[in-house]
Amino acid sequence: AKAIIQIWMWGGPSHLDTFDPKPDAGEAYTGPFTKPIATNVDGIRIGEMLPLLAKQADKYSLIRSMTHRSNAHETATYMMQTGRNPAERLVYPSIGAVVSLFKGYDHGYKSLIPPYVVLTTALGRFSEVGFLGPKYKPFVTGGDPNKTPFAVEGIIAEGITDQRQKDRRQLLGSLDLLGKAIPGNDEFKRFDQCQNNAYELILGDARKLFDLSQENAELRDQYGRTTFGQSCLMARRLVEHGVPYVAINYGGWDTHKQHFETMRRKLPEFDKGLATLLQDLASRGLLDSTIVSSYGDFGRTPKVQWEEPWNGGRGHYGNCFSALVAGGGFKGGCVVGASDARGEEVAQRPVYPQDLIGTFYQLMGIDPDGPMPNPM
Repeated sequence: AKAIIQIWMWGGPSHLDTFDPKPDAGEAYTGPFTKPIATNVDGIRIGEMLPLLAKQADKYSLIRSMTHRSNAHETATYMMQTGRNPAERLVYPSIGAVVSLFKGYDHGYKSLIPPYVVLTTALGRFSEVGFLGPKYKPFVTGGDPNKTPFAVEGIIAEGITDQRQKDRRQLLGSLDLLGKAIPGNDEFKRFDQCQNNAYELILGDARKLFDLSQENAELRDQYGRTTFGQSCLMARRLVEHGVPYVAINYGGWDTHKQHFETMRRKLPEFDKGLATLLQDLASRGLLDSTIVSSYGDFGRTPKVQWEEPWNGGRGHYGNCFSALVAGGGFKGGCVVGASDARGEEVAQRPVYPQDLIGTFYQLMGIDPDGPMPNPM
């Protein structure tokens, strides 16, 4: 694999409502979602709100036995993003930072677009870089790719023309008296190079990468004219450009209350965006070299919390949950592991965060047991 697109479903999506439906568990567990649908792979059924993904099941595999047994966002996020126990002495880097270390500027990556990009808000609740330090922090775009323009922070400023940016640069240069007084200073040379790179991002070809108006309008419609749908399209453009790690921070899954009302809104946009992303990558010959993953910090309680004050919510649940993986060497059309009849515990082949993340590293050509810079 050459790249990873991680769809981070922050808050924790329900496995029963998505990739591990349990229609025989009864309404206390299923709520109104009682009719899972067949996919294009015999024997695999998924939630009824995901009809487009049902047609793409040959492209992905489902892990139905993820577990870490933590119900706390911070702890679970750290484990799912690093594969490490938070009780260890060191704070370890996330998958994106490790990929940036081994596939970034120190190993031949040349683009001005940083090797670790997050759409559109920071993942939060943990240190993305751990002991690796700020060099490997992600570039967080900010903005909204479903708006025109996509106001990427530090690159695209709404209401500021190119000429005004150039005039500002010229004014700044005219005020730089110290730099003119000692023109051969090595520190100033490095600063000038950083400044030139920044202006190349602002005024050069690199910023065109974030211009989604260059894409076919019909394809944009297929992704969905939502922040998530257009983030999926933007992720495809980034990996097509050569960026090795892209995360989409897709929140809104922490459904303690009004769970099913939220699912009726979120699952269709999730279905549309991810299904189109898989199809688009495959049609461009990129899926074989791009890992796509979709999961959150944990799942949600299989038994619906109908009582007050939740009134039909689902709580945090780390005992057993699901993950979707596709591309980059993962075989499609498979189910790994199994949960019990109510989705409450792992019944077959438990998969831990370190197992999943270690597999990502192996497929990316990174030794999961290899050394990293010693922080001490």
